[in-house]
Amino acid sequence: MIRDIVIYGDQVLRTKGKRIEEIDDEIRALAGDMLETMYGASGVGLAAQQVGKALQLTVIDVSDAESRPSQMWIAGEEVDPKDHMPLILVNPELQLSEELEVSTEGCLSFPEITAEIARPGKVKVVAQDLQGNRLEFEAAGLLGRALQHEMDHLNGILFIDRMSSAAKASLAGRLKRLVAEHRE
Repeated sequence: MIRDIVIYGDQVLRTKGKRIEEIDDEIRALAGDMLETMYGASGVGLAAQQVGKALQLTVIDVSDAESRPSQMWIAGEEVDPKDHMPLILVNPELQLSEELEVSTEGCLSFPEITAEIARPGKVKVVAQDLQGNRLEFEAAGLLGRALQHEMDHLNGILFIDRMSSAAKASLAGRLKRLVAEHRE
């Protein structure tokens, strides 16, 4: 089922997600709905907050993003990320590399708004899948960026919080309009 995507101005986007203690049918159904919603909106990632649920759950699929490559390593061995998509991550935790890379980001909760965002170039992820199995891998490129973007959502942090003050100032009018539209 495609769900409505929460737009900037809704407080749930600023809410840290609760840890999922039990992966039950309700969580599995939510993850399925999130995937369907993400694909329907042509996104590469979606956090539970973006469908109104403050939980530590995110879905990611970068397999169609040909123009922005991704890298993935499992147990130190490079693998094709497409073979592991979509990713459904429960209670994810990230370790970030030191080196920063700047790239364009957008967000389904901020329609038609993009900005250059600096983020670490590589991440290490530990999470659970929908069966409760431990997942552990490293990622870079678009996948690494998407993981960080979605992890921010799970902690109530938005990509506008990572923008330069000049970029944020240039978007101030558009951001105010989004908030005003949300209140209507």
